[in-house]
Amino acid sequence: MAAPYDLKDDSVVVIIGSGAGGGTLGNELAQKGIDVVILEAGARHEYEDFINDEWESFGQLAWVDKRTTSGDWRVAKDFPNLPAWIVKSVGGSTTHWAGASLRFQDHEFQALTHYGKVKGANLLDWPITLAELEPYYAKAEDKMGVTRTNGIEGLPGNNNFKVLKAGADKLGYKECNTGHMAINSAERDGRMSCQQTGFCFQGCKWGAKWSTLYTEIPKGEKTGKLEVRPNSMVQKIEHDKSGKVTGVLYVDKDGKQQLQKARVVAVAGNSIESPRLLLNSESSMFPDGLANSSGQVGRNYMRHTTGSVYAVFEKPVHMYRGTVMAGIIQDEARHDPSRGFVGGYEMETLALGLPFMAAFLDPGGWGRSFTSALDQYVNMAGMWIVGEDMPQADNRITLHKDEKDKYGLPIANVNFSDHANDIAMRDYAYQRGQELYKSVGAVRTFPTPPYPSTHNLGTNRMSEKAKDGVVNKNGQTHDIKNLFVSDGSQFTTGGAENPTLTIVSLAIRQADYIAKEMAAKTI
Repeated sequence: MAAPYDLKDDSVVVIIGSGAGGGTLGNELAQKGIDVVILEAGARHEYEDFINDEWESFGQLAWVDKRTTSGDWRVAKDFPNLPAWIVKSVGGSTTHWAGASLRFQDHEFQALTHYGKVKGANLLDWPITLAELEPYYAKAEDKMGVTRTNGIEGLPGNNNFKVLKAGADKLGYKECNTGHMAINSAERDGRMSCQQTGFCFQGCKWGAKWSTLYTEIPKGEKTGKLEVRPNSMVQKIEHDKSGKVTGVLYVDKDGKQQLQKARVVAVAGNSIESPRLLLNSESSMFPDGLANSSGQVGRNYMRHTTGSVYAVFEKPVHMYRGTVMAGIIQDEARHDPSRGFVGGYEMETLALGLPFMAAFLDPGGWGRSFTSALDQYVNMAGMWIVGEDMPQADNRITLHKDEKDKYGLPIANVNFSDHANDIAMRDYAYQRGQELYKSVGAVRTFPTPPYPSTHNLGTNRMSEKAKDGVVNKNGQTHDIKNLFVSDGSQFTTGGAENPTLTIVSLAIRQADYIAKEMAAKTI
């Protein structure tokens, strides 16, 4: 492991956050011989520490620092201080994610061009294309061990998948399989294969699922060029008179404030904390926050159009056995406005354990219909709908006017309201999901409203022109050359696909760019 870097060492790259973006970027830079310090707000839990119990695991991993919510989304009503189920731990949300690793489609990089102007939506084309990202997607798939790529076999189908597949066949869907999953179907990269335990969201106790915690980070540490500091809550990014960032102020594991000097700073704290940090780093030179000359920091918050459909059958399904999300139908992921909305969605197998099911299933509130649904839990199958939602200028992260965190900094408020397109897509997907299950004998079906968000995107978006977004196509902020954004907040639009593969691909690409610019001494 790297010897600790000196706080005054201004030659290091400081990365804030250790998840899909930050953890990958840290390793990629370390492999190139660049000195890196990762500041992670959470603790370090190795995979043997993970807990196969939903609520206890939530207490171990979740980011539960207070946030507030507003807007008409259901989360603001039911989970006002938990807008997102993300992780505060080394490895970030790659400990909690399901493993679904899908490439964006060509048209999704150019949503404005393909969908045209959509009323009330703040659509923009990405400044990069699928063709430009393809070599990096290929590297990411190899690095992560994504099934059905690089000759890696798909995962076996559990009962939940078998029900999905039977329904897919009945409805004439053609693209249905156990998915492109960053979960080992056989031993690979020194990690064992999936043991089908069914607690993918609680951290993989086997290390079969790709997570920066036990892939990228240890590899980076082995070079002697990467130091990870857990329990380091970043408060502010500092800059000099010229506007260049110079260091990161954080509270360390002992509660002491420290300042780590830096040559380059990369923000990878997820789409709520990243804009919050930039806004909290305001100064007389940058009164509206860092990298915010466009006024776009915090705006265009996307969380994917989501929802679930559960169905009860006459016989047991035991949906909770096996890999949680190893099952997908991709036929609806196309752009086809004849369905009444732009963009598309995926249908993916999903099983919640009883404790979470009791919290999130909502067939009209408590009472007979609710208890009878839970009584039939063993006979249930379930799917998650994940589709492209529309970026909107007022769906945004702002600093709360009064509420502060324990260090005295304003907390984030997450404002979100569904766009008409999101609602049309969700309603259509509910219909299709229910039809699918009814076609194979479902007795009851439950369209279930969205849970706290896990795919938080878009609050520091990429744009060709500085006035339209926060970062350029390399994730470099338009305003400050040595300040980068490395997480899902840089997404210009959300696509229909789970975002992790794209976050990792962008991080690999960004590492090449940072290394090149550092060598040329332009940053």
